[in-house]
Amino acid sequence: MRARLRGAAPSSAIAAAGIALMAWLGLYGFAWTDYDFEAAPAFAALTHGHLTRFLQLLPAYGGSLELRAPFALLPGLFGGGELAVYRLVAIPCLLAGAVLGVWLVARMRTAGHSRLSRAVALGLCVANPITIRTLEIGHPEELLGAVLCVAAVLLAAGRRPLWAGLLLGLAIANKQWALLAVGPVLLAFPPTLPRPAAAVARTAGDRPRLAAMVVAATVAAVFFLPILGVHAGAQSPARLAVTQTGVLFHPEQVFWFAGQTGHVVRTEFGVLLPGYRTPPAWLGGLAHPLIVALALPLGLLAWRRRRPDRHLEDALLLLALLFLLRCALDPWDNVYYPFPFLIALLAWEALTRRRPPVLALAASGAAWGMFVWLAHHAAADLRSAIFLALVLPATAGLACAVYGRPGSAPHPARRHRDRRAKPVARALPGPADPQPAIRSSLVKRLSASAPSAVTTTRSSMRTPRRPGR
Repeated sequence: MRARLRGAAPSSAIAAAGIALMAWLGLYGFAWTDYDFEAAPAFAALTHGHLTRFLQLLPAYGGSLELRAPFALLPGLFGGGELAVYRLVAIPCLLAGAVLGVWLVARMRTAGHSRLSRAVALGLCVANPITIRTLEIGHPEELLGAVLCVAAVLLAAGRRPLWAGLLLGLAIANKQWALLAVGPVLLAFPPTLPRPAAAVARTAGDRPRLAAMVVAATVAAVFFLPILGVHAGAQSPARLAVTQTGVLFHPEQVFWFAGQTGHVVRTEFGVLLPGYRTPPAWLGGLAHPLIVALALPLGLLAWRRRRPDRHLEDALLLLALLFLLRCALDPWDNVYYPFPFLIALLAWEALTRRRPPVLALAASGAAWGMFVWLAHHAAADLRSAIFLALVLPATAGLACAVYGRPGSAPHPARRHRDRRAKPVARALPGPADPQPAIRSSLVKRLSASAPSAVTTTRSSMRTPRRPGR
């Protein structure tokens, strides 16, 4: 234990420095951000002791505000104001990325990765180029959700169903897009050999997938039920977020060229957006349900193509694919949407490849270039074309990695059953055997002509006639 702590000390110190740097660069203020209009009123009601009002003012991702509510109460202990609340509720999101980065570095050190590989992995977890822009816009909860989903998959692969279900439930409560991680979590559990029915009934560990899903549903319900109770009989913001996309329509998605031109488009703050399109009428209630609906058949197909000896690799690849599809199919696609995909891709490279995580590094740079740099240097149609030119081949490559391989090996439990059944089948020939007499005579001749083994002869000579003598 002490050796592990000493080994993790340098990476922990670097991660702490990265958190301080990200907080200093991205948490300078929240005026005219999404936090100012969506989260600040609810947190203000909470800090003044109005719990019901807090639940009423929650935005579409209200579960995330509930999850971070204890941090919003801390400034009251030392007289901090709204700015202190804004900064403290973002700290657990940055801390989650640091913890994941330190854990990945420890696993990579054990596997013999180079210092460069470990440094890149830790840097992408703590100081990703997307992180600063995400903090500036006011959505640190996206960082927390990405880490929770990846951590749930890792815990499932390590046979920790209760912990995996807990983190998955927290991720779903944080933001509803975490429902995409349900399939990868189920896929990540390693195969188990069959056990007696009595033992299965006694231990929850023999049904890890069921236990994880029960825990996840329970945890998510704890956060959602108060919101639904306050908004009973009305359309809550969370419900609208799941089914409706509203008027948000950004160039970085596959439906962009189906939009209509010739309209004046402005941001929610009144800023004119030249060259922007308006969404088609049929897209409003289709995009978000389509993303969730696609996760089911894609997960089932991945289950059929799974490799029992590479369950973690398959689960992380599926998670990255689903998160990338979310970016491509969501008309709201914004700068912080690719972050869950980047973290899933990073975890896959760090844990299953010996080389540095160059794909995650390149994807992070490409995401920053598309959403930050091109936003000020290219027209909307050109931005969408570049997005499609990068995302469509990446999606096809991930799909080939998940599904485009030969049939998986038989399940260990199935092989175990086959080994037990084969001797019985040989000892009991079927009644339709055409020549049982010829086979038995052939077996007798072979056994009579073959020399007996030394061990067999000695054991027969030393075997007593009656047991106990």
